[in-house]
Amino acid sequence: MSHGTTQAPFPPPPDWPEVLSSIKQSRLKGGAPVDTMGCEKISDDAAPSAKGRRFVTLVSAMLSSQTKDGITHAATGRLVRFGCTPEQIAETPVEVLDDLITPVGFHTRKAQYLKRASRICVQKWNGDIPNTLHALMELPGVGPKMAYLVMNVGWGQNSGICVDVHVHRIAERLGWVPKTVVSSNGTPKKNKSPEDTRKVLQQWLPQTEWVAINPLLVGHGQLVCLPRNPRCAVCVVNDRCASAFEEGTEKKAEKKLEAKKKDD
Repeated sequence: MSHGTTQAPFPPPPDWPEVLSSIKQSRLKGGAPVDTMGCEKISDDAAPSAKGRRFVTLVSAMLSSQTKDGITHAATGRLVRFGCTPEQIAETPVEVLDDLITPVGFHTRKAQYLKRASRICVQKWNGDIPNTLHALMELPGVGPKMAYLVMNVGWGQNSGICVDVHVHRIAERLGWVPKTVVSSNGTPKKNKSPEDTRKVLQQWLPQTEWVAINPLLVGHGQLVCLPRNPRCAVCVVNDRCASAFEEGTEKKAEKKLEAKKKDD
């Protein structure tokens, strides 16, 4: 057995094109926080140049970890009004940055990351952001999810799938990834990471879908396929989802009804 993320190329469910198409159709009406406040929604007035907007995209991505879109969007807006350039952030005391980005998750640590990353952008990248995945992930506080998002959005390069908790969760529920993967030491593991999910999805999902799949599934996860108590009854793919009605209040209600029938 070769060591790797999976033992063999994963065959996705044969109906995945229909499932994807149905989710796309249901998402046309919008309404999810990601549709107006996601990291990729940095408006032209966030910075006067593409270079400036790239940095704001990086900052927004760094703030977004374990933070709701609305909070990230508001914090990014405060930084933009303050002066969201590498030079400005690098010269700003951490305490000031911390106040500006509160209440994002882990705001004190992220304030430190922002200042250190900004210094690197100034010193090594002439005030721009790194232009490769590897260099982005060398920045403090930047992981794979953020790096792929910044490459896809900031640089306009389709470098890979940005897998956050929503994409990770929904891919598992739909059966788009295997139940177990192979860890780096060659042993099976059930607790897959977003990186495991990304690698599997990129084996079979057409590259033309790689950028759009993130906001598509994030919105679906915010509106319908919730982390807890997913709204399976209103989901457009509940008849093709491997996990439909297995979690939450709908399943509990079903179990209660079954128990009542037995008692009767």
